[in-house]
Amino acid sequence: MRTHNGEKPFMCHESGCGKQFTTAGNLKNHRRIHTGEKPFLCEAQGCGRSFAEYSSLRKHLVVHSGEKPHQCQVCGKTFSQSGSRNVHMRKHHL
Repeated sequence: MRTHNGEKPFMCHESGCGKQFTTAGNLKNHRRIHTGEKPFLCEAQGCGRSFAEYSSLRKHLVVHSGEKPHQCQVCGKTFSQSGSRNVHMRKHHL
């Protein structure tokens, strides 16, 4: 319900921050910005990169798989990340 009513009762108390969140989990993830904690490790051989958020690790894994699920609807070129496709669209098709 907090999402719908805008309530954000979980506040970051780091000096100069003060960001507020709808869930304790979102606050916990945010705190990693301040602590530098990166508990999500890529286990691909020779990589060793780690990430503060699981979602960032998932996005990174396509580097190793070669998967390119994001396709330009104009020319058909494929990209591993949607942001790269969006930049391509703005640069070449708008």
